[in-house]
Amino acid sequence: QLQLVESGGGLVQPGGSLTLSCAFSGFSLDYYPIGWFRQAPGKEREGISCISSTDGSISYADSAKGRFTMSRDNAKKTVYLRMNNLKPEDTGVYYCASRGIRLCVPLIEDEYDYWGQGTQVTVSS
Repeated sequence: QLQLVESGGGLVQPGGSLTLSCAFSGFSLDYYPIGWFRQAPGKEREGISCISSTDGSISYADSAKGRFTMSRDNAKKTVYLRMNNLKPEDTGVYYCASRGIRLCVPLIEDEYDYWGQGTQVTVSS
């Protein structure tokens, strides 16, 4: 059974940093990709970053480029999302997800089948 569990969210001041973790079980990154999504209040869930299982390549949405970095630790079966220079508009629930296709793009909610429960990130002074 595929499972994903996010952690690391919290309250941070504008300009601050957070690192989110996504611990996964029941599958391997060699065959299933993982994507990071977020959902701001009153908005649709948007893709942020993902890692493909074909070659380990990582893709970023425009909103994440330059500030967010996705990484992996195969031994710990965990992927991370390091977020720097956080802004109030980064506030939302952050999810990791996977699907049965090895490419992680398109990074669209409807393309992903397995979801974690989410972790709340609040950027506020």
